[in-house]
Amino acid sequence: MVKPNTQLLFVPLDERPCNYQFPYLLAQGTELEMERPPLEWMGQKKIPGDTTRLWAWLEERAATADGAIIAMDTLLYGGIVPSRLHGMSSEQVRDRANRLRRLKQLYPQLTLYAFQLIMRCPQYSLADEEPDYYADWGREIFRKGFIEHRQELAIATAEELLELADINGRLPIEILEDYLGRRRVNLEANQLTLELVAEGVIDFMIIPQDDSAPYGYTAKDQQQLRGRISELGLDLKVYMYPGADEVGCTLLARWVNRMNHVVPLVYPRLSALQGAFVVPLFEDRYFYETLKYQIIAAGGLIASSAAEADLILLANTPGDTMAEASSQQHAMTGYDVQRNLVELVEYGAYMQHYANKNVAIADVAYANGADLKLLRLLKQKGLLFKLAGYAGWNTSSNTLGTVIAQSMLYVRYGPTKEHLDFLGLRYAEDACYCAVVRTAMNNGIVEQMGFNKFMLDGPRGSVAAVIRGRLEQALDEYVNGPEGCVEIMDCYMPWNRTFEVGLTVRHYAEERE
Repeated sequence: MVKPNTQLLFVPLDERPCNYQFPYLLAQGTELEMERPPLEWMGQKKIPGDTTRLWAWLEERAATADGAIIAMDTLLYGGIVPSRLHGMSSEQVRDRANRLRRLKQLYPQLTLYAFQLIMRCPQYSLADEEPDYYADWGREIFRKGFIEHRQELAIATAEELLELADINGRLPIEILEDYLGRRRVNLEANQLTLELVAEGVIDFMIIPQDDSAPYGYTAKDQQQLRGRISELGLDLKVYMYPGADEVGCTLLARWVNRMNHVVPLVYPRLSALQGAFVVPLFEDRYFYETLKYQIIAAGGLIASSAAEADLILLANTPGDTMAEASSQQHAMTGYDVQRNLVELVEYGAYMQHYANKNVAIADVAYANGADLKLLRLLKQKGLLFKLAGYAGWNTSSNTLGTVIAQSMLYVRYGPTKEHLDFLGLRYAEDACYCAVVRTAMNNGIVEQMGFNKFMLDGPRGSVAAVIRGRLEQALDEYVNGPEGCVEIMDCYMPWNRTFEVGLTVRHYAEERE
């Protein structure tokens, strides 16, 4: 059993709530004492975190800690976005990575879990999270890598080769050199970290893929690292699968399960026969293959039957192809015909009420937001605040990692106040913001206010105030009822854009004390 006052250090991937806040909130309902660096050291989007202070903090706190969950991209570059912008040399990166080796030598009691991304290569021209030149040349950079990879495999079409020749004639050499030079440094950093796992410095590691195109620069880097993982015999210690911003939660669940010497058995039940074979948006493989990784990464295994399971995971999948949550008001055959959402909800209610099973929901029917039809059914059945976990945000893997972590902690700690508050946060953010309010804001309201979705009037400006009001209305419609309500305590826009929202909420019974 995890001893009381167990000290767990946490170095987040960046300062956004999904990375800085979610794992911390989940840890509050446990006997762990999770400590993280001050928010002001974590940087701000393209501004890197203070790596000098972050390293000093980690090295100082490690003396009395039992374990640490660390984002290597934060310790090496200052965060996820700075990892795509830095001008560091291979030697500078190596020097920073080597500090981890010294740390483990000094404090061998420290159980180290790490995660590190492979540098992504978006398919579009947008500089919001990339170098400034990506606004003009992003698609060309991606297409060059994509076609060259296919050319190496002798599967490039004649049209693609013509496109490549055109790109080579237009893409400035200094831009390409800057981009590829940074990729080389980052790939070397990935390889360095694998060496640390091989030496036993890092006990377990995840390499999440937040860009999963089948061909291109990122795909080739993934191939190289997969080969290196096998060469070093690290397949059981280094997992590589789609994801990114949920990994802090996943590693928290793994840490708790490992320290308690338990392996939760999870029985997945899907809303669609073909749901297992859907390739989610932004990912590169069948849903069910990633689901397996997400469960074992958190320290569990898939159960062979519901009877033996510690947890029933209801996966609300598409029936064929996945769409964006913002499009769900338009009826699509795959959602209305090729899945059975009613059966999924009835099964969950039965397993919870009659079989006394813990039931959680991975709402992966849509990308970037919840399925509002599901929310209505859950509210009608009175299930919203009886679940072991719920998530429905961003990518399928972001959702899976979050709900699996929350529900595994629920299996051990039960319906704590912290658990109910986190459920309320998921309904407020994943359903009411991502699927309702953000869609409305992006469909004209932000522009009418004189801004655009990539540049608002500050984290707590007039746009944030409008969003808060609309969120309260959406909560009343989709969530609040006799079994519980969600109150918004704070609402802000962390990166001064509409894509993500920062919320503090609390769950309360409808009749206040």
